[in-house]
Amino acid sequence: MLRRLVLDVIFPKMDGSIISLAEKLTKVSGVEAVNITVKEIDMETETLVVVLEGESIDYNSVRIVIEDLGGMIHSVDQVVAGRKVIQLPQEVIEGL
Repeated sequence: MLRRLVLDVIFPKMDGSIISLAEKLTKVSGVEAVNITVKEIDMETETLVVVLEGESIDYNSVRIVIEDLGGMIHSVDQVVAGRKVIQLPQEVIEGL
């Protein structure tokens, strides 16, 4: 069961807002919380860091929501799965 996903997501300049993306992602099965941060904006695209947390996140449904809005998952940067959430030790965070 997936408890946390950290995704690097690329959108063509968004017609909507990250607010509407967040609202749609909160409706995905298993998602309890969504955090979206704009990482980079250039002339044609926006790069977002999308963090999802929940009890049993349906990754395929997350992907479909993002793609239906015109985005693409560039990379999956973190996955936490299992019965509990493991926090990274500080020395690992500092090394990233």
